[in-house]
Amino acid sequence: MLYIVPTQRGLGIEIWGTYEDLTTLYGITANLWGTEDKIAVKGSENRDELISGFSYELRKAYEGRRLNRKHSHFSFSEIQYYGASISWVHILFSLGALRYNMRYQENSKLDIAVVLQIEYWLEEAMNKYDTVGANSLIPYITEGITSANPYSYQFMRAINAEYFQLRGGKNAFRKLPRLLRRANIFSDEYKEYMNFLTTEALRLNCEISNLELMDDDIDYDTIKW
Repeated sequence: MLYIVPTQRGLGIEIWGTYEDLTTLYGITANLWGTEDKIAVKGSENRDELISGFSYELRKAYEGRRLNRKHSHFSFSEIQYYGASISWVHILFSLGALRYNMRYQENSKLDIAVVLQIEYWLEEAMNKYDTVGANSLIPYITEGITSANPYSYQFMRAINAEYFQLRGGKNAFRKLPRLLRRANIFSDEYKEYMNFLTTEALRLNCEISNLELMDDDIDYDTIKW
């Protein structure tokens, strides 16, 4: 069974499952990568970046290259579980991208059930870490992040870097909903950041997707979650 718990410092989540659980989830996410044949809409490649980053961590997890633990079974046997750490910002943006791409293809009951399961456990993890911060953060599981944003990957990385700079803890967790306001196309924060990206791209004569982002100095592999 898949399940999600908050990381110790509150920077994100640990997603856990058996080998079969994670390979099934990996297969579903891989099938939701946007392609020109399936999803010929603006921003599909950007959403692919989000989904592929999430899928990468799932693959590393079931390969045994991330987190490992054994769970006792009711039959007194032990079951091997595998996991990976993913930031709150990354999982929320990735989940939004998955749901958005699901609109453009036929989905099985398993596809829908697994996505709903992630939503359920994500809410549980938020409440487990801090109910005060969770009250404002839970709505972002299903709304608030504009996945149609053609530069959602760039927005995710910028917000993620700002959150990590807060260094974790409940105070940082309670500030996250405000940071995520930038991800909503109807917010002033979204408009301000889009104007910034547009101005920078014009100044440097490049595409917004080619701009250097502010998280290049963060080594995510050495972070104490």
